[in-house]
Amino acid sequence: MNQPSPQTPAIVPREKLDFDLDGDIPKYWFGGDAFKTRFFDAMSTIFPEGERYFISCVRDFRDQVTDPQMLADIKDFMRQEGQHGIVHSQYNDRLRHQGIDVDMLEATQRNISNWARSTFKPVVTLADTAAAEHLTATMAEALCEDPTVLGQADHRMRAMYAWHAMEEMEHKAVAFDVLQKVAKAGYFRRTFALVMVTFLFNLNVALTTRYMLKVDGFSRWQRIKMFAKGTWWLFGIGGLYTRMIPSYLSFFKPGFHPWDAGVVPTYKVWLETFNRTGDPLKAGEILWSRQPA
Repeated sequence: MNQPSPQTPAIVPREKLDFDLDGDIPKYWFGGDAFKTRFFDAMSTIFPEGERYFISCVRDFRDQVTDPQMLADIKDFMRQEGQHGIVHSQYNDRLRHQGIDVDMLEATQRNISNWARSTFKPVVTLADTAAAEHLTATMAEALCEDPTVLGQADHRMRAMYAWHAMEEMEHKAVAFDVLQKVAKAGYFRRTFALVMVTFLFNLNVALTTRYMLKVDGFSRWQRIKMFAKGTWWLFGIGGLYTRMIPSYLSFFKPGFHPWDAGVVPTYKVWLETFNRTGDPLKAGEILWSRQPA
């Protein structure tokens, strides 16, 4: 296993963090843009059940692990993912007050997870987990590499996603290493999993975003226009997904490993600020301002 270094940092569970999610966060916290806000809100409703799924899929192989470092990494991975689910569940309570049927959305995610785990072999669901971890780590890099990406977002939401992104980068190799070294999965299994996870995740987010905008009272024509504009935001020149393409495609290289690219430079900025202040809001603001505290 990789030892902690500037390229492979330690996996550090950070618990009981306060992002002021009970505060006066605007309904459309992403610069007043309903589509961008609901796009991220849709992901937030997926995360709690998704994190539990990832934990279960890695846990399936824990008894086969003999490497002490890998066992320690698995433990910290599970603690980080568990905390991510807790914080997003706290935010999702806000969505309930806005009329979003979060319980229905989470039940749907739970049913899908239960079906997958009862239908497919553990190595298949572990491959899904490794693929999803690559997808989320790649998105985390895209969110943090340019201060304009979340520049219009409420500072509390920026801080929450900054923390989530940094920890995704810290543990991005855990499921992959278990898949390769313990489950002994081959190239086709891991790459096919990424194709399927990418399609299903984005379909899920799109359908949930559409549902939320409908609950918000937007007409079908308004939603169509929002999705057209949002598609350019995601896939246009400099779009959120467009900037992910090189890192995303690296997964298809034979011999790929998540630590080939290390972590983004802003990781050190965020980590130093958080370690010094213990304040995730301050760390999040420093990340996007790129200014010393």
